[in-house]
Amino acid sequence: MKDVSDITEIMKKVGLFGIGLWALTEEKIQDIADDLIENGEIKKEEGKKFVREVIDEQKKQKEEIEKKISSKVQDTFSKADVATKDEVQELKDIIKSLEEKIEKLVGSDDEEKDV
Repeated sequence: MKDVSDITEIMKKVGLFGIGLWALTEEKIQDIADDLIENGEIKKEEGKKFVREVIDEQKKQKEEIEKKISSKVQDTFSKADVATKDEVQELKDIIKSLEEKIEKLVGSDDEEKDV
């Protein structure tokens, strides 16, 4: 029976640790496992383990790519000097406060004229 290192070796042979692992569908991974079982390279139980390990590796790679992309996006925005959502909200609050003060001042001027 093959151990994890043997299954890892098989995965390397079929190129699953390559850059495109994250793009494979679960169905395609199952097809590869079925081919390996059919060719006698692994047993059915090992095929299930193989599929599970490939999917786990796929998720890991996807998470790593997402983290890298997120980091790059955040870095780009910080360098671009773009206002954050909080900063925009703060400005809206200041504008609203100023509008209220202006309305009070204009309102008190109108009241003085009426008297």
